[in-house]
Amino acid sequence: MQQTLASLPWLDALQKTLAPWPAAWPATVLLALIAVAWLANFITKRILLRGLAQIIGRLSGPEHDSRLAMRAVARLANVVPSVVIAAGLSLVPQMPVELVTLLKGVCHMWTVATLALAISHAFDAFNAFYERRPDARNKPIKGYLQVAKIVVYVLAGLSIVATLAGVKLLHVLTGLGAATAVLMLIFQDTILSLVASVQISGDGRVRIGDWIEMPSQNADGDVIDIALHTVTVQNWDKTVTTIPTKKLVTDSFKNWRGMQESGGRRIKRSLYLDQHSVRFLDDELRPRIYQFALLDDYLASKREELTQWNTQMAQQHPEPVNARRLTNLGTFRAYVERYLRTHPRINQDMTLLVRQLAPTEHGLPLEIYCFTASTAWAEYEATQSDIFDHLLAILPEFGLRVFQQSSDAMFMHEREKRGEE
Repeated sequence: MQQTLASLPWLDALQKTLAPWPAAWPATVLLALIAVAWLANFITKRILLRGLAQIIGRLSGPEHDSRLAMRAVARLANVVPSVVIAAGLSLVPQMPVELVTLLKGVCHMWTVATLALAISHAFDAFNAFYERRPDARNKPIKGYLQVAKIVVYVLAGLSIVATLAGVKLLHVLTGLGAATAVLMLIFQDTILSLVASVQISGDGRVRIGDWIEMPSQNADGDVIDIALHTVTVQNWDKTVTTIPTKKLVTDSFKNWRGMQESGGRRIKRSLYLDQHSVRFLDDELRPRIYQFALLDDYLASKREELTQWNTQMAQQHPEPVNARRLTNLGTFRAYVERYLRTHPRINQDMTLLVRQLAPTEHGLPLEIYCFTASTAWAEYEATQSDIFDHLLAILPEFGLRVFQQSSDAMFMHEREKRGEE
């Protein structure tokens, strides 16, 4: 090759002109080689990449995806100068063989590192393209691509080490067989995370967009990213929590996806009633309660049932204590159930209960168990608050009181009214 270049007349004349200066001709060839490498890089990036960017932009769709794809191509363009320099080093005269070998090794390392980065960007572009699919959130592949990146980086690193050591890559790979145990120890977290990612992707226990709750990791919010080593959760207070992927396999957590897909969110809350306010319906309460239109069918059926019972009982035991009577608590429970049955924001196709729990030192719990028609958080809270606002306000009409621990506020108010200090 050098003889071919030297046979050109103008190069031969230039070499004779620079003959008085021994280092001038090698320096001139070296500068020419650098100029050719720069020109090749310029042509690649300014001409070829611009045309390729337009083609990729039309094929990939969104601007974000096209930028990722172009990052991979731009990285590949950086290989051109190193390839030119590595091929042209043999043309530089009077350059020591050791220096040529060293520079070719540097070019080789640059090429390998650049290819590894380009492949990494290509994986990112492919993942962005894949996430546009409708089923991508159910089957994320980001974890698998990260494993592939690790493999590429490891192979690139081994290739660079082989170049520095002056041996073939195959010999380095063969020598790694004895170090398998050490490598397993080094990459144990990656291996465990890979296994966890496969399980998560296979059974769909966590998907992007799911609301998960994991108190042990201070996580309560939406899953925004599933990677190889971590799952990122944006909490409701807008903080971000990263959970090790393997924790989602070994530890317990709550996924609210089932609630969101069911079309109803559960209300399970109790009213704590003062047991001293529970009594039979008397002449004072009966006229007020009979005004409730929601209780017309209940009161009618109860009147018929109690009349039949009391008529039979009166023949044997005419004492009033043996008669069955309606209570304000039972009537209120029937009212709450019918109120929920007619509520427009309660899901009528799901479980609806109004039940009495065991008495406690805080009063008698009357539990409301039902599901709202909307799973949106704000609408759920608004519906729940509206229901209990109404129930608390309507309680006195049934002669009932909520249980509340006493304080000295009432006594202080009475003392102020009497003008006492």
